Amino acid sequence: MEKEENILGKEKIGKLIRKFSVPCIISLLVNSLYNIVDQIFIGWGVGYLGNGATNIVFPLTMVCLAFALMFGDGTSAYLSLRLGEKKEKEAGKGVGNGIAISIIVAVLLCAVTLIFLPQLLNLFGCTEALRNYALGYGYIIAIGLPFMMVGTTLNSIIRADGNPKYAMTSMVAGAVLNIILDPIFIFVLKMGVEGAAIATVISQIVTFAMNIMYIKKFKSIKIRKEEFKLKPSVIQKVSALGISSFITQISIVLVIAVENNLLGKYGANSKFGSEIPITVLGIVMKISQILNSIVIGIAAGSQPILGYNYGAGKFDRVKQTLKIVLGTSIIISTIAFILFQTIPDKLISIFGSGDSLYMEFACISFRIYLMLCICNGIQIPSGIFFQAIGKSAKSAILSLSRQILFLIPAMVILGELFGMKGFLYSGPFADGLAFIIAGILLIIEVKNLGKAKVNSQALVDNTSEENKLDKHIVITISREYGSGGRYVGRLIADKLGIKFYDKEIITKLADKTGLSEEYIESNEQKKETLVNLNNGYYFGLNNSDELFLKESELIKELSSKDSCVIIGRCADFILKDRKNVIKVFIYSNMEDKINRAIKFYKLDKEKAQKEITRIDKLRANHYKYYTQKKWNDHLNYDICINTAMLGVEKSAELVCDVINQEKAIL
Repeated sequence: MEKEENILGKEKIGKLIRKFSVPCIISLLVNSLYNIVDQIFIGWGVGYLGNGATNIVFPLTMVCLAFALMFGDGTSAYLSLRLGEKKEKEAGKGVGNGIAISIIVAVLLCAVTLIFLPQLLNLFGCTEALRNYALGYGYIIAIGLPFMMVGTTLNSIIRADGNPKYAMTSMVAGAVLNIILDPIFIFVLKMGVEGAAIATVISQIVTFAMNIMYIKKFKSIKIRKEEFKLKPSVIQKVSALGISSFITQISIVLVIAVENNLLGKYGANSKFGSEIPITVLGIVMKISQILNSIVIGIAAGSQPILGYNYGAGKFDRVKQTLKIVLGTSIIISTIAFILFQTIPDKLISIFGSGDSLYMEFACISFRIYLMLCICNGIQIPSGIFFQAIGKSAKSAILSLSRQILFLIPAMVILGELFGMKGFLYSGPFADGLAFIIAGILLIIEVKNLGKAKVNSQALVDNTSEENKLDKHIVITISREYGSGGRYVGRLIADKLGIKFYDKEIITKLADKTGLSEEYIESNEQKKETLVNLNNGYYFGLNNSDELFLKESELIKELSSKDSCVIIGRCADFILKDRKNVIKVFIYSNMEDKINRAIKFYKLDKEKAQKEITRIDKLRANHYKYYTQKKWNDHLNYDICINTAMLGVEKSAELVCDVINQEKAIL
C-alpha cells in the first residue's frame, strides 16, 4: 500500500491517469456496446419497430442491473474493508452472502418479469405497434436475467479480488460472442428480435459460467458452503455499500420510463407518430452513453490520484490532475458535439434504415437533444472530483441534478408547453443547468484548495513512569460532543499513569499514510448522510475507507504495546475481540453540552446546539457505517456516564474506581 501511495504522490500525472483510466474506459465501453450491438443488427434485420421494442424492454434490464451492481459493488467494498482489517473469514462471509442474495433476487425478478411482462411493458411506454416485438424479445431476455445479474455481481467481486483482467476477459468474451451470434440468429436463422434475445442470453450465460468458475480461484479468501448461509446484518452492510450504484441505475430507469411515455404521448400528436420518437431517442441516448463512458472512465481513473494528493495536501498535483481530466473530457465532448451536429444521419444509419420521417426526426433529435453535450465534459468529471475528495453533498447534488432535478421536470413542462420540440429541448436545458451548478461549485472549490486549514494541536504521549496498573488494560472512550468525554479520558490516563491517545493518533497516522494532519483531522470519525451515494465509480476503497483501515491498524498496534486510554475512532469496536478492554460512553444533557461548548470551544450560544447536533450525527453515521451498530446504544459499552450529573472529575474517578476493583482487572 505504501508503494502505491508513493506512486500516487510522485509519478507523472499523465502516466498515472493513463494507468488507471484505460481499464475503466474499456470496462464501461464494453458495457455500453453490449446494449448497442442488438439494436444495430435488429435495425438491419427487423426494422426500427424492432429497435423500438428493445428500448421498451431495456428498463427491465436496467432494474436488474441496478440490483446486480448494488450487490456486486457492495460486496466488493465489503471484501476490501474486511481484508484491510485482516478479517478473511468475515470477508468470505460477505462474498458468500453477496452472491447468495444476488441469486435469490435474480430468480425473483425473473419470475416477476415472466408473470407480469405485459403490464411492465405498459409501464415503460409500450405502444400497440411495438407490443408483439417487445413481448417476443422480453420473455427471452427475462429467462437470461438471473445469468446476467449473477454474472455482473461476480464481475465486480472478481475485480476486487485483484484480478481485473479476468473480470474484463469474461465480460469481453460475452460481448464478442453476442456480436457473432446476433447476425447468425437474425439473418441466417431469420428469428428476428427473438433471435437477438437468444444471442444475448447465450452470451450472458458464457460470462456467468466463466465468473462462476472463478469462485474456486479466489486469491484473497476461501469460499466454503457455509459462507452462503444468509446473514441479515452482512446483507444489510453489503447493500448499504452498494446503494450508490443502485440509485445511479434506477435514476436511468426512471428517466427512460418517463421519456418513453411522454414520447408516445407527444409523438402521437405529431407527424412522426409514437413509435419513431421512442425508437430514435433510445438510440440517441445509447450513442451519447458511449461519449459518457469515455468521460466517466477518464474521471473515474483519476479518483485515486485526486483523493490521495488532496489528502496529502499536494494541491498543485490535485489542480494538475483536474486540469488534464477536464481538458481531455472537453476535447472528447467537443468531437462528439461536432459528429452529432454534422453527420446525425450517418450515425442513425448504423442502426438500420428508415423512411423520411424517421431520418428527419433522428437528425432533429441529435442536433437539439444533444446540443449541449459539451457540458458533460465538465459536469461529469466535477461530480467525480467531489466524490474523490470526500465532499459527499456536492457530489450527490451533481450526480442527481441533471437526471432527476432538471431533466424529468423539463421533459414534462416543456413538452406540455411546446409539444415534441419542447420535449427535445429538455436535454440541453438539463445539461446547461447542471453545467452551471458544476462550474460554480468547481471554481469555488479550486480557489479554496489549500486555504482551509484545521488547527491540529497534537499532544505529546503521556508516558508516566508511575503506571498504577499491574495488568495490561485498554480503556476506550466514546463521547457526545460537548460532554467532556475527552477530558474525562485524559484525567483517567493521568490518574492511572497510562498513555493517552487522541490527536496523537492523527500525527502517527499522517506519518504512516502520507496524508496531511489537516486532512485526517477534517475527515476522521465523520460520515455525512450522503456518503453512500458516492461510492459508485470507485474501483477499490475510497480515501475515507483507507483512512479507517489505517487508523484501525494503528489502534491495534498502540493498544497491544501498553495500557492506554483511546478516545473515539470506533476503538471499542476495533478492539471488541480483546478481553482486556473496558468500553466507556460519556454523554450529557443538551444544556450542559451547550454551556461546555460556549466555555471551552468558544461557540456562540445560538450556534452551539446546531454544532453539537451536527457533529454527533457525523459521529453516529461514522460508527454505524463501519460497525453496523448504533453509536449511543448502551449495549455496546461496559460503562455509560452522564457528566451532567457527576461532572468530569467524578466521572473519571468512577471509571478508575471500577478499574481498580479486583473483579474489573481483566
